[in-house]
Amino acid sequence: MNIPEVIATLPGPFQQRQLAEVNDTVVRVAQLHGEFPWHHHDEDELFLCWDGTFRIELEGREPVVMTPGDVFVIPRGLRHRPVADEPAHTLLVEKPETKQFGN
Repeated sequence: MNIPEVIATLPGPFQQRQLAEVNDTVVRVAQLHGEFPWHHHDEDELFLCWDGTFRIELEGREPVVMTPGDVFVIPRGLRHRPVADEPAHTLLVEKPETKQFGN
């Protein structure tokens, strides 16, 4: 699978595609642009910035700015939202049942 080719098929902001399933997790790619709604998950979520720049706003904490190659794990239960002023792409590592808009 070629990640840039999959990215080219994403229809718009905050759309995802599953790339692979590994053990008990999945790897997804998503386009970010604009503000995603605040939400939380009952499990940890890993973001790897593939391209562009975005920030992850965290409830009660300073935002985390992500640039290509950066990795950040959001602990389960922490309200957060990704925000991208310009289009960016991220790889997500999470459980297959993780809901995009949280619990």
